[in-house]
Amino acid sequence: MTSLGPSEDVQDAGAAECVVDDPTFQQRLGFTRTTDEHGEELLRVEIWLDPGGGVPPHVHPAMEERFHVLAGRPSFLAGRRWQTATAGDTVVARPGIRHAYRNRSDELAHVEVDVRPPSSLQAFLEDAAGLGRAGKLTRHGLPTSLDALLQAAVMAHHYRDMV
Repeated sequence: MTSLGPSEDVQDAGAAECVVDDPTFQQRLGFTRTTDEHGEELLRVEIWLDPGGGVPPHVHPAMEERFHVLAGRPSFLAGRRWQTATAGDTVVARPGIRHAYRNRSDELAHVEVDVRPPSSLQAFLEDAAGLGRAGKLTRHGLPTSLDALLQAAVMAHHYRDMV
């Protein structure tokens, strides 16, 4: 198991094919496309979530996410209820269910997410992280200017199948 701290080189991310720094939500994301035991395609997202990091509540209309906690104590929202998970726990966000995650602890959380169907989630997360690195999003994921709002609107339209 690879654990990345805030100052470590994200290129040493184990099996992940691509690792993206997301400063807005204080996380690093590693992506691997694979198949499950039934031969169906899935996207595996490895998340290294800094203390205080996390994403706001959102919904995926047709996508299921299974969060497998590898280390730390992240909290998950499913519907209206928050729950804290520990290593070995799995939290499922079914399609159409409002969900979010946060790291309210003082240690790095490491989570692996199996996404079915993969849809365009990887590209969406890469683009959202790019907006964050360009200073176009607030800590809560809101646009910082009219230009940023226009870019976010174009992005939301482009990825409308999964957001």
